[in-house]
Amino acid sequence: MNVLVVGAGSMGEWFARTLRDHTDATLAFTDTDSDAARRAAEAVGGSAVPTDTDDRFDAVCIAVPMPVAEVAIEEYAPRATDAVVDVTGSMTAPLSAMAAAAPEMQRASLHPLFAPENAPGNVAVVTDAGGDAVDVVVGALAAAGNDTFETTPEEHDEAMETVQAGAHAAVIAYALAAADVPDRFHTPVSAGMADLVEQVTGGDAHVYADIQETFEGADRVAEAARRVADADRDDFAALYETLP
Repeated sequence: MNVLVVGAGSMGEWFARTLRDHTDATLAFTDTDSDAARRAAEAVGGSAVPTDTDDRFDAVCIAVPMPVAEVAIEEYAPRATDAVVDVTGSMTAPLSAMAAAAPEMQRASLHPLFAPENAPGNVAVVTDAGGDAVDVVVGALAAAGNDTFETTPEEHDEAMETVQAGAHAAVIAYALAAADVPDRFHTPVSAGMADLVEQVTGGDAHVYADIQETFEGADRVAEAARRVADADRDDFAALYETLP
């Protein structure tokens, strides 16, 4: 299978490396940053192609930031002969764009719920139009030790409001509010929060910004924090008792 990966970031490279290790796929990268495409291709033993390529590929994987996913799908889905998939992180909008741009193609949205350096892990899958090519891709992810599970675009995107937008907002808000406390004062809870802050702030600010722009959830965290801050003793206890 000949595969074009659109987007030479860490997730695109992870996807290509997974296919390389678990299929006989040949791989190509394209990116608006031609140097990044070349480096990614060298890293996985593939090739780099220009963004205006007219080449056709058995499968095209869209691995670009969420805000430009639909534009990339519209441009590159016609380069596929069998399947179009994405690993952008949202599902409803990309799947809709795939259906419009490649209605006769196999189509799937895949969301690895981890940073590439933390692989393997859980991978959410929505198979909008299945077939052999999509099966090869999903099979490669499973063969790499990932737990792939089928969901729906609506279920996935709603979950991301909590597990991404809300969770990240809570951690970042704590980081912004926390004082610089010597380690000897930390409790198990605060030390755990400090570890989460380190994990989040070790990432890419633009990726986290894309998540906040794409998914709701941060406002609910802010509202909950205000309820806690404004609660008197009895109100706080009542709130606490509603927790799982």
